[in-house]
Amino acid sequence: MALMYTLVLSAPILGAGLIVGLVVSLVQAVTQVQEQTLSFVPKIAAMLLVAIALMAWMIMKLSDFALEMFTAF
Repeated sequence: MALMYTLVLSAPILGAGLIVGLVVSLVQAVTQVQEQTLSFVPKIAAMLLVAIALMAWMIMKLSDFALEMFTAF
């Protein structure tokens, strides 16, 4: 059950990084600019923004999980 919560909570952040990474890679391939920092910074920024935007939802899910684990005894 903990593994499922981990996957559910990390999927939006990893998805944002994947989408931004693909878009940046496509732009780099089209413009023939091969600078590694150009792919790193947007991915980190997008993942940070998604984490901040979904923080309330993530805390709610983690609280539900903790409550469920502690009341299961």
